[in-house]
Amino acid sequence: MNRKRVRSLLATLLILLDVVALVLAFVLAYHLRRFVPPDPLNLGPLASYLPLLGVQVASILVVFFFYRLYHLGRAVSRVDQFYSIFGGVSVGSLAAIAVASFAFKNNVFELDYPRAMIIYAWVLGIVLVNLGRLFHHWLRTAVQAKGLGRDRVLVVGTGEIAQMILQKIQWSPQLGYEIVGQVNGTNGATPVGQLSVPLLGDTDSLPDLIAEKDIDEVILAIPEAGHQELIRIISLCERGGAVVKVYPDLFQIMASQISIDHLGGLPLISVRDVALRGWKLTLKRAMDLIGAAVALVVLSPLMALVALLIKLESPGPVFYIQERMGLDAKPFMVVKFRSMRQDAERNGPGWTKENDPRRTRLGRLLRSTNMDELPQFVNVLLGEMSLVGPRPERPVYVQQFQQSIPRYMERHREKAGMTGWAQVNGLRGDTSIWERTKYDLWYIENWSLWLDIRILIRTVLQALLVKNPGY
Repeated sequence: MNRKRVRSLLATLLILLDVVALVLAFVLAYHLRRFVPPDPLNLGPLASYLPLLGVQVASILVVFFFYRLYHLGRAVSRVDQFYSIFGGVSVGSLAAIAVASFAFKNNVFELDYPRAMIIYAWVLGIVLVNLGRLFHHWLRTAVQAKGLGRDRVLVVGTGEIAQMILQKIQWSPQLGYEIVGQVNGTNGATPVGQLSVPLLGDTDSLPDLIAEKDIDEVILAIPEAGHQELIRIISLCERGGAVVKVYPDLFQIMASQISIDHLGGLPLISVRDVALRGWKLTLKRAMDLIGAAVALVVLSPLMALVALLIKLESPGPVFYIQERMGLDAKPFMVVKFRSMRQDAERNGPGWTKENDPRRTRLGRLLRSTNMDELPQFVNVLLGEMSLVGPRPERPVYVQQFQQSIPRYMERHREKAGMTGWAQVNGLRGDTSIWERTKYDLWYIENWSLWLDIRILIRTVLQALLVKNPGY
């Protein structure tokens, strides 16, 4: 089946699922109101409420459209999706009440719309629409896993950035991409790494390749290219009719939230600075204190059990205490459960990696579930760390990274965290420091209390539901 037709069918199905969910929520709310709360209120027949049902469904669908909930994103966080649906159903329900009150008052359709029924329809709408979206995501992933509905993508570039993008696509089948090949960039370099991606030619052959290979999207991963060269390549891609996406070459801008401003008609790029200032610091510290205190009380039996098992399994201390660098690059001692042999660093410090032979048997479980980091709640309580923030590194690595990674030391403008934006996006252990730094800077410059909550929820879900490599 034509992949564009598959995508159209999936988009249509998403709308139909929302309609079914909203209708079902309204019907269930009607029947629920007949019994809860038990009072003598006499509802009319369900058929008499059909005009209200039509207004409710239409209003919410319109709001969903403006909320871009029918834009099939490549990778959407479940938390973000719930937040958007919650807002869309809430605004749509309020709009429906307003429209119904105006349209059906003093006419043949005049009805009493019980407040309890409104609340039931609102809550059930949020729940059922989310369930429908989960089903749609499962179906879409299953369809794409069979090779249907995927976008055929061509990556321009052969350097490290291009390899990073190719690797990300290969590791994330849920993005819905099918890698067709790679094209030499401006420097003609040979591909870095072995990713089994065919090299199809150079940039001059792009129009022919796009037509011959039926390419949907071209990703330009050549940050070293000049502006004139980029314009030339984009022109070649557009000539072939493909969507063009460019990996940005401005590291200072990538981490920030960007908006377009104007100066007398001239476009200017506005870049945010550090978001965590003033009363926000107090709010974040309050959340850290409450969260760490509650966690230490609730998890104390589990922590005591883990400490006993560590002591029984291998000789050595229960805790592993190590110097790390935190806020303003000041060192502090981080506390973790020991997950490696006592002599793990006899040959000097080294990165943990997948299937690290230095781990103990219990240590593998602790690392795969992040339980080795539970004692860091003490660091949070003492104010040395935060629940969420850039992960702290050892001073020896900080000295290395600041020499080669642009803006690396700006990670230390905020407290280090037990978890972070980079970690919940899969960048933990032996992964790209350059990429992790970009995520850390984005977090620092776009902080919000809701972002912290999202990261904490995703951390817990990943620990419970996702099999981590146990780095």
